[in-house]
Amino acid sequence: MTARVLTCLFTTDAGSLTASQLAQRLQVSPASISKAIAFLESQSLVRRERDERRRDRYVVDDELFYQATIASARANDQLVETARRGVAVLGSHTPAAARLENIARFLDFISESITRAAEQAREVLHTTPDTTPNDTDRPSPGQG
Repeated sequence: MTARVLTCLFTTDAGSLTASQLAQRLQVSPASISKAIAFLESQSLVRRERDERRRDRYVVDDELFYQATIASARANDQLVETARRGVAVLGSHTPAAARLENIARFLDFISESITRAAEQAREVLHTTPDTTPNDTDRPSPGQG
């Protein structure tokens, strides 16, 4: 259901719908929509806004993917900190502590890489894709 709600929001021109509109389009109960939206909000994949009629509208936009990616990297940072605390508790010369330190180093590297990549790619979210070229515009195989 979560994927269906997210897909429904992404495939609307406005990028937003009310719970009632989502339930109607997906032919499901409002409770199903509420549960899916709660999860998507917890993952920073949708945000809630009030429209002029004071109804909640659920919105997706390009910036949300960037924010969700950064939030994921920060969650890894918390795991790194917890693992390093575990190293101190277990004693740095134990096999378990070595394992935790390796996990911390791995997640630290992943987190830094994700953050750096998200910053570098952020502009991609705000560009207008080129239209697909006609077959006559593409080089033939062997041409380049």
